[in-house]
Amino acid sequence: MTLTTENSKSTQDLHSRMTATRASQLTGRLKQSLIQHQAGSERLVAWVQFFVVVTFSLLYSLAPKTFTSEAEFAPVPWVLGAYFSFTVLHLYVCYRRLPPDWFTYLSIAVDMALIYVLIWSFHLQYMQPPSFYLKAPTLLYVFIFIALRTLRFEVKFILFAGGSAIFGWILMILYVFTADPGNTMVTKDYVQYLTSNSMLLGAEFDKIISMLIVTLVLATAVHRSKRLLLNSIIETRMAEDLSHFVPDQVLHDLSHSDDAPRAGQASRFQAGVLFIDIANFTSISEKFSPEQLVSTLNDYFTEVGAIMERNGGTINQFQGDAILASFEQSHDGLNSSECAIKTALEIQQRLEQARFGDQQLKLSSRIGINSGEVVGGMMGSRNRLIYTVHGDVVNLAARLEQHNKQVGSDILVSRDTRLACRDGLFEFHPEGEVKVKGRDAITRIYSVKSPDTQS
Repeated sequence: MTLTTENSKSTQDLHSRMTATRASQLTGRLKQSLIQHQAGSERLVAWVQFFVVVTFSLLYSLAPKTFTSEAEFAPVPWVLGAYFSFTVLHLYVCYRRLPPDWFTYLSIAVDMALIYVLIWSFHLQYMQPPSFYLKAPTLLYVFIFIALRTLRFEVKFILFAGGSAIFGWILMILYVFTADPGNTMVTKDYVQYLTSNSMLLGAEFDKIISMLIVTLVLATAVHRSKRLLLNSIIETRMAEDLSHFVPDQVLHDLSHSDDAPRAGQASRFQAGVLFIDIANFTSISEKFSPEQLVSTLNDYFTEVGAIMERNGGTINQFQGDAILASFEQSHDGLNSSECAIKTALEIQQRLEQARFGDQQLKLSSRIGINSGEVVGGMMGSRNRLIYTVHGDVVNLAARLEQHNKQVGSDILVSRDTRLACRDGLFEFHPEGEVKVKGRDAITRIYSVKSPDTQS
């Protein structure tokens, strides 16, 4: 007997919805995930701005000052102070919410204004003609501020940053011409340009072209990368959603596999198999509405599933009120069979205390456990798959669950499970031999209790 379920249909429907979302605008929780990512990126940008203003302030405090008259205006401290205040404001806004676009554009403009005002002030600070500041290495920070905007994965902010940088540098060049029209300091001699305060138009053109190319390259890269980011967000959400339909180990194996999942992918391994069913569920279901029944089952599955997972079990299938779970590895010092029995005992103990659904029903269950080699893998058609374990070991576990009614027990285990357990962990009581439906072999069976439980 191989258990089947409608999980595959739900999984396929979920995948179809996710694929449709990828082709359309992100909405709902996917859009919220993108906003959270961008908010984190904007906080990083604000911290970089804070680091830059602190660095500039430190460098300015250590640099020699050439102002000789108290009447002279020193713009640098005022600019750094204003930028520091804006950076603190930026950090405050970022930690409350994702800043609106207009605030981000303002932040970019402030970045560029800081750089260019500082560069412009150099000719005042060092008492040189305006062309002096055109050679300031501080211009390199412009490229840092352009690159910073890639963190938001928004092309519009990169283009605005690059455009602001180019526009600002053009204004800086025009100021050199207008500050002293009679002596623009323009030269065509490269050596004179390097050894004096002369201005070489070709050099300034190269800077503008460099800003333009860097901006376009970054914008193109981000445009292409944003699709990967969106796919990553969608795939992450899909994996989180699929984790409700398939075991975590299956998701892990699929994510690390080079092959696409297909029917027939299977492997053999030793496992403890637990089959659990609610006693007298048919009569219970007749007394309540479908909504009340679903609420009760969901509460029951939540409680029982948590115990299984806490003991290293994998829930393979839900079928009606039944659960098929497998224990495939050792956990907390117990082997797979011992984990299955420990889980069964904890479930029965919990059911004595718990009440389920709006009606606060007390439920009881019957459990069958068998151990041995099972086959775990993908089953179904080419387009609709489920993961399950199957084989004679699974069939016998299901038959033992049903045989509890004849024996009058809550938990029945096979001889193979009994032999796989160490002495002293559990209290086994022989219940004779039985030939279950669908099997020719005789099976010796045991009921089981905790050692401290009164017989």
